[in-house]
Amino acid sequence: MARMFGTDGVRGVAGSELTIELATKLGQAGAYVLTKEQEHQATIIVGCDTRISGGMLASALMAGICSVGANAIFVGVMPTPAIAYLTRRHKVDAGVVISASHNPMEFNGIKFFNGEGYKLSDELEDEIEALIRNNMKDVTLPIGSGVGKIDYRFDLRDEYVSFMKKCVPVDLSGMKIVVDCAEGAAHYTSVKALKELGAELVALHTNPDGTNINANCGSTHMDELKARVVYEKAAVGIAFDGDADRMLAVDEQGNLVDGDQVMAICGNYMKKKGKLKKNTIVVTVMTNLGFTLMGEKEGIHIEKTKVGDRYVLENMRENGYNIGGEQSGHVIFLDDNTTGDGLLSALHLLEVMVKTGKPLSELTGIMEVLPQALVNAKVPNHKKENFMDYQEIADAIAEVERKFNGEGRVLIRPSGTEPLVRVMIEGKDQKVIEEEAKKLAELITKVML
Repeated sequence: MARMFGTDGVRGVAGSELTIELATKLGQAGAYVLTKEQEHQATIIVGCDTRISGGMLASALMAGICSVGANAIFVGVMPTPAIAYLTRRHKVDAGVVISASHNPMEFNGIKFFNGEGYKLSDELEDEIEALIRNNMKDVTLPIGSGVGKIDYRFDLRDEYVSFMKKCVPVDLSGMKIVVDCAEGAAHYTSVKALKELGAELVALHTNPDGTNINANCGSTHMDELKARVVYEKAAVGIAFDGDADRMLAVDEQGNLVDGDQVMAICGNYMKKKGKLKKNTIVVTVMTNLGFTLMGEKEGIHIEKTKVGDRYVLENMRENGYNIGGEQSGHVIFLDDNTTGDGLLSALHLLEVMVKTGKPLSELTGIMEVLPQALVNAKVPNHKKENFMDYQEIADAIAEVERKFNGEGRVLIRPSGTEPLVRVMIEGKDQKVIEEEAKKLAELITKVML
């Protein structure tokens, strides 16, 4: 049986996969597991992004929370990182976000934070799942005055805006910024924070109607933002995803600036200021090779983890590092917040631009983004983990790596969700790496089918 929790909570099409019944059970089991050690009556903060199904799922989830005797506070539309912050700030027992991040509007998801504002460990998720599969066996549901209640607080988003301005108190006066809010959770908080810091703001996609989240906008569709930055002669463009936990930028010439580049710019600035803990940035194995070469050149240690921001965070917490993230724009500034935060990443990037007085196109020169080619090889699902067991494949990979002689790399990994093996090659010449990736993918399919 497939695991209910994926790399970022429970996700599925709202109403068919993620049903109100499942949301209620997640509320029950989640509240029970996260609060059973507490002597007091527990309280859980709940927020959502702008999807039409958010209210429906929040109501079901909160019914589940109250049924085990915990209280719920519904804060309405809120970025995921804001829920992490508010959970800590108000010293409640847990936080829940109803969002499917960058996925299309028909999807939705439920993810939990513990009382410290961190995403749950695999062990806690498994405990919640086991309770649901056993129909809450041995859990006695309270009655009468033991039932939890729901409060509604729609004023807390301003607290998050104030917190962001306090984290990075940068003066943006005179800076023209185009921001794309993806018709999602950033539409209020990010606009308000940037305006109050003095930016001259051109705000796009700030009218969510429940069905237009991520629709040809936001960090998954950057073309409009690129064009608009150039047209407006703006200093920078900022794009968020649906729940505003990631951010990608555009320089004044209309070029994309991805998560790797944001970390390279901010990490180097932190190093110069003596604020880069243990002189280390944590990234995943999918991070561009150019980032590793930047680290070697600048004397920054690059730590690599499996794909997924939770593994980045795990490594950061274990080892005492304070910046890490993914190419997708999910960057964690651990001195400020406990999870990836799109607005926080934007403010840190803008601060470097203001303090150095350099345009973003110049700052990105800190690292060379090497061309990447990604080709999927179709393989049977039950075999995809074992591709290196085939001598022919292992030899072909070794041969490609020998050809590159340190100026490129081959990264092959099974897909977490589909019957595919992903072949990623990086190197100096786009045409060469595409040919090599295609050849390798064809070989893998031929040998493994």
